[in-house]
Amino acid sequence: MAFEKSHSCIKWRLCCRSVLPFLLFLSRLSHIVSGQIRYTIPEELKKGSLIGNVAQDLGLDVQRLRSGRARIVTRQSIQYTELKTDKGILVVNERIDREQLCGDVTPCSFSFEVILENPMELHRVTVEITDINDNSPTFTKDEIKFEISESATLGSRFLLPSAEDADVESNGLQKYILTTNDIFGLKQHSSPDGRKYAEMILQKALDRESEPRISLKLIAVDGGTPHRSGTVNIDITVLDANDNPPIFNQSLYRAALLENSLKGTYITTVNASDADSGSHGLVTYRFSNMKERLADTFLLDEITGTITLVGQVDYEKDKKYEIVIEAMDQGGLTDSSKVQIEIVDVNDNAPVINVMSFSSPVPEDSASGTTVAIINVIDADSEQNGQITCTTDSSLPFKIKSTLTNYYALVTDSAFDREVVPEYNITVKASDSGSPSLSSTAVLRLRISDVNDNAPLFDKISYVARITENNSPGMSIFSVKARDADWNQNARISYFLEDTQINGSPISSYVSINTETGAISALRSFDYEQIKQLQLVVKAQDGGSPPLSSNMTVKIMIQDQNDNPPQVLYPVQTGGSLVAEMVPRSADVGYLVTKVVAVDVDSGQNAWLSYKLQKATDRALFEVGLQNGEIRTIRQVTDKDAVKQRLTVIVEDNGQPSRSATVIVNVAVADSFPEVLSEFTDFTHDKEYNDNLTFYLVLALAVVSFLFITCLVVIISVKIYRWRQSRILYHSNLPVIPYYPPRYSDTLGTGTLQHVYNYEVCRTTDSRKSDCKFGRAGSQNVLIMDPSSTGTMQRIQSEKSILDEPDSPLEVGFAFFL
Repeated sequence: MAFEKSHSCIKWRLCCRSVLPFLLFLSRLSHIVSGQIRYTIPEELKKGSLIGNVAQDLGLDVQRLRSGRARIVTRQSIQYTELKTDKGILVVNERIDREQLCGDVTPCSFSFEVILENPMELHRVTVEITDINDNSPTFTKDEIKFEISESATLGSRFLLPSAEDADVESNGLQKYILTTNDIFGLKQHSSPDGRKYAEMILQKALDRESEPRISLKLIAVDGGTPHRSGTVNIDITVLDANDNPPIFNQSLYRAALLENSLKGTYITTVNASDADSGSHGLVTYRFSNMKERLADTFLLDEITGTITLVGQVDYEKDKKYEIVIEAMDQGGLTDSSKVQIEIVDVNDNAPVINVMSFSSPVPEDSASGTTVAIINVIDADSEQNGQITCTTDSSLPFKIKSTLTNYYALVTDSAFDREVVPEYNITVKASDSGSPSLSSTAVLRLRISDVNDNAPLFDKISYVARITENNSPGMSIFSVKARDADWNQNARISYFLEDTQINGSPISSYVSINTETGAISALRSFDYEQIKQLQLVVKAQDGGSPPLSSNMTVKIMIQDQNDNPPQVLYPVQTGGSLVAEMVPRSADVGYLVTKVVAVDVDSGQNAWLSYKLQKATDRALFEVGLQNGEIRTIRQVTDKDAVKQRLTVIVEDNGQPSRSATVIVNVAVADSFPEVLSEFTDFTHDKEYNDNLTFYLVLALAVVSFLFITCLVVIISVKIYRWRQSRILYHSNLPVIPYYPPRYSDTLGTGTLQHVYNYEVCRTTDSRKSDCKFGRAGSQNVLIMDPSSTGTMQRIQSEKSILDEPDSPLEVGFAFFL
């Protein structure tokens, strides 16, 4: 028996493996992979017993079971099986009693689904439970009593109670055995539903006087190995003669009953007649061999034979009932008939929606046809009442596809855009085909997750900002702002400066931008005169992966400030030269003397210049044009007017506050150049002479001090040296021979120069015009300074007379010529 079950299981697995590729091919037509496998196992297996290798039979990898979070979904209240995802095998989880699970139904099986995710897969597994001989036949009563008239004719039949065996097929009830006797025989029958029952056949006439009571045993035997049996005692009382048994007018009664019928509903009436008269012709009715659960459902009036409903019937549990009715007269004679009650289905069950798997959120870039949910819809009704139509709102981008029986997939029908619709409330409606139709709904709230599909956008295509020059470094100029329609990290915007060059320098050396706020700040103080505008490119980049960005041009205009005074271009002001304009004495009123030309590097009104006469030797003689800077005479020049005229002109700009510059214009009122030259010689050097005189006096004092200290150090050094030499000669006892240098003569121990120096000194009131002339001698040295030199000439001459005696003094002469 075990070998047959094992062989059956292997057979089913081979069948599944051959069919599986075909099923997988069909499953590619939709977005859900599905398959079916079937196993056969005996009942009463121990917990943990192996049912089959699901991974191998489905062609899946064990790792796929774990990553897909494989799980079992079953409609039974008890989960009989367990999926070991680490090994890919299916094992027994709870004790399986075939009789409890299926009763008389064969074959007995239960189904469940295995669901995997990422991607979604749905596989149906059917486990068939084979029967084992674990139940013995049993009778509902311990003793059967018959009262049979002695006049019973040979061949009279007496229906015996049937035994109940919870096992099925070969393990179920197979035969009845009646203890050996010569009065009654046993005849076995089988009903259309496979139920076996027996009748006693009277084989020998009864004689109440010789044998008033007969005791027999009825044995019910099943076909299992080893055989099991059940026994009931038959007690027969022989009565006085009753020659005619009751006879039903129909061997089979048929009736139809709606499943929602109320208690007390009339079903049918059976009728049997007895040819006997008196008490022997009085017939009573009773149920024969009725199961206990039916006794609470139907009621039989034993007098009238009327059958009524006293319980509840459900088409989904039992579609029909077959009842045996026994008619018995008072003499103990019986007859039997069958009543077949057909239960008519009523649409009394609305579809039940079960969401087996639901993926939320889903990315907004999910392709059309992506599976969002797997839905199981069950309707307990049958035929047309159980035919289900599953729909959803057609205005939403979803549709429902049928996959396996009673399973539906909710798939996308178009692309999503989270920025337009961030979530959907999907109403799934399941309706049956009954009349009236029943339906149920389930609402799924699907959130759409963001995908970085929107680049940041600026409020404007370009920005223009303004900042006044001479700003403080770090000063905030203005802020840019961009918006991103995405969400969370994908909408987090950072701002950057694109690498551009301005005057050969990177833009990052001029301005900086706050990456989070977009605030642009100056890194240096700007000078309008050097740079008038900055053009930079700001990039806004989101935090998506990969990031998206957009650029925007920002033009920063530098606004001028009055930070530069006017610059005078003419007349040119020099420190060592003199520029003078000549005005003839014959000049008329309005004579153009000269024009002061000035510029201002600022712009706008900061560069608007005005000219004013600040000081003048004679204010009544000249005027300056306010706008053009022209210096003109305002009266006739006379002989009394001084030759030297000094005008101070101030040039002012129009800034706030205004800045100014001054220029000195020298004007000579004369008709000839020599007259001008003699007048302007002293004029040009007065101030310079005083300045130079102070400088040279300080320089002379410094030089004299340095020479004095130097000579003092040299004299002391020579004195020490000569003293040491004399000490050496004194101790050596050598003769002393006087030595006279060339061109020197010894006169009483004093040296004199052999030459005479003559010189002339010519002085002028201006030290720069001084001159020195030296008389020429045979070996004299002469230093001649360039008369045009502006420095003070210095000449130093020193002569030394060295005595031969060690202790003679050294005479030195200094001559300074200033």
